[in-house]
Amino acid sequence: MQKPVINVMVKAARQAGTILLRHMSKLDSLSVFEKGRQDYASEVDSLAEAEIIRELRRAYPEAAIMAEESGAMGKGKQTFVIDPLDGTSNFLRGFPHFCVSIGLVENGEPTDGVIFDPLRNELFTASKGAGATLNDKKIRVAERKDMTGALLVTGFPPRERSRLPAQFEMLRSVLDDAEDFRRTGSAALDLAYVAAGRVDAYFEAGVKSWDIAAGMLLVREAGGRVCDFRGRGDKLLDGGQIVAGNIKIVDTLQKAIVQTGYANAFNA
Repeated sequence: MQKPVINVMVKAARQAGTILLRHMSKLDSLSVFEKGRQDYASEVDSLAEAEIIRELRRAYPEAAIMAEESGAMGKGKQTFVIDPLDGTSNFLRGFPHFCVSIGLVENGEPTDGVIFDPLRNELFTASKGAGATLNDKKIRVAERKDMTGALLVTGFPPRERSRLPAQFEMLRSVLDDAEDFRRTGSAALDLAYVAAGRVDAYFEAGVKSWDIAAGMLLVREAGGRVCDFRGRGDKLLDGGQIVAGNIKIVDTLQKAIVQTGYANAFNA
């Protein structure tokens, strides 16, 4: 049986997903603004976020909120970390790959997480110590034993473009053995897909807490490992880096990030 907080988070995510789908038919008329260089948001992000916050506060008025569009609100032992539309650029182009992500964090670590893909009606959930599920069925990370034939995922966020040469060298090195890379445009779904065994591993720099809070818990509860580029597994929400996958693949991938010099690009 799911925890009561997961039920509330699921309801909030589904209601936000309904808002996203409702606006897909009128993308040309949406108000879009640029938060940063090549970093966009729309009125849909705000509408979906407001619906999530309303639902969460109805059940947990004492909890703090950390939301991508609204920022930090309140103080409490627990914090809901919200991305109302992860994959905004995809959404605004009609590219069918985006989701709603809600994580519950306590003492800097996620304890519960929900990722909802409204287009596919796929609901990923996890609670610490209780495993991870996709539409109520248990999921596990892939069992690949080494990098040979691995399918990996990464991203190229605008705020990390100065480090692209180091990242490309790392990609080139890993592709000596790996099958291929994907770049989907949604960090939360990337992590959910790692947890479900659809891809073998994911790594990216420039991620924010709302990008990864729910997804990193999914991976852990699906039997995987999550760390930063130096292999550290704590304080990831504010670190800006993530590597996720099964234990063997993450170990190989993290070492490649160091050995190719990509990790050193973040020393300055």
